[in-house]
Amino acid sequence: MRKPAGIERLYVDFDSFFASAEQHLQPHLRGRPVGVVPVASEHTGLIAVSREAKAVGIKRGTVVRDARRLCPGIVLVTARHERYVALHREIIRAIETVLPVKAICSIDEMLCALMPSEQADALGLARRVKGAIAREVGTTLSCSVGLGPNELLAKIAAELEKPDGLVALHPKDLPGPLLSLALTDIPGIAKGNADRLARAGIRDMSALWRMQPKELRRLWGSVEGERLWMGLHGYEVERPETQRRMFGHGRVLPTGWRHLAGAYACARVLLAKAASRMRRGGFSAKTLALWLTDRDSAGWYGEERFLPTADDPSLLASLSRLFGHAERENSAGTRLRSVHVTLQDLVGAGERAEDLFDFTAEAQIKRRQEYLSVLADRLNAHYQGRLLHWGPWAELPGGYAGAKIAFNRIPDAEDF
Repeated sequence: MRKPAGIERLYVDFDSFFASAEQHLQPHLRGRPVGVVPVASEHTGLIAVSREAKAVGIKRGTVVRDARRLCPGIVLVTARHERYVALHREIIRAIETVLPVKAICSIDEMLCALMPSEQADALGLARRVKGAIAREVGTTLSCSVGLGPNELLAKIAAELEKPDGLVALHPKDLPGPLLSLALTDIPGIAKGNADRLARAGIRDMSALWRMQPKELRRLWGSVEGERLWMGLHGYEVERPETQRRMFGHGRVLPTGWRHLAGAYACARVLLAKAASRMRRGGFSAKTLALWLTDRDSAGWYGEERFLPTADDPSLLASLSRLFGHAERENSAGTRLRSVHVTLQDLVGAGERAEDLFDFTAEAQIKRRQEYLSVLADRLNAHYQGRLLHWGPWAELPGGYAGAKIAFNRIPDAEDF
């Protein structure tokens, strides 16, 4: 493990990104309390909140009816994911007028690496990054910038003086600035891990700092505990590159769709989106899994296994069979809440063994279906819409089937 002696990482973290994005895109919302919701419903929770709304006690996750009670003047905007992704691309271009972006950590978080010659002017570079974003994108989208010897400490620094902050954590100053933080202020320590630490007598940052790396590994039950210790103590931690394990999408069912037929119509759309993403990634799947949940988070799970498959007709036929099983086992007609589909056990194009001399009718049909599925992907991407699809296509309330921004995934333009 290498322990940097100076500032090597710059972390950009935007403040209330979805909400400030709407204020940037719609100038009449500036200065007003804004909440962003996934769908237009009084029963959903806010996925982003502007500074003005936070000032009156509204938080991310607040239910719409409670937000209206706390702030009768709040403006609710349905999320427009394609606009946020376009804005994200603009931000990357602006940052790269100053520094190359080393890693995109999420839709509103980016990491830059500083060369040895740049480290002495780390604060100056951070100010130039903030200035480039304001000049090239707009002043409404404020960001906080953190500087540190590694990614973890730079990310923590970016959180210390939000909004619109600029903080540097120097290795020589550790652990001083960290000791006033709550354990859950540290990325990677969620409530469950904090409770586990508390049971071991670790209730504050001073106690955590005194631990040995092997102790933290044992408490975590994995190498992640040791990596956390190393990061907090200023070491540069290299993580192994993760391998793609599945493609999938889930959705809370809209009111009026919370029955098996509605879940099936929704699942077909979700599966088609996931399959298109899988093909663009160069994979086939050997398993299709289906989850149906009710309001108590119970429900039905089923999966079907097959030879490596990437074409829509075969996958949709598999989905139909799974719903047939669900229907036979759901005779009481349980009111459903959500549906999830995943394509698992992935096989890359280079790993897939295919008999090119298999001239059976079934093999030839499958090859044609894969060719047609790829052709449909290309046409749909070119015309930016669902031009071609197999079977009925349901327009889901709220849209964005398969194109929502997740913490670790930014949709491609083709997803919309």
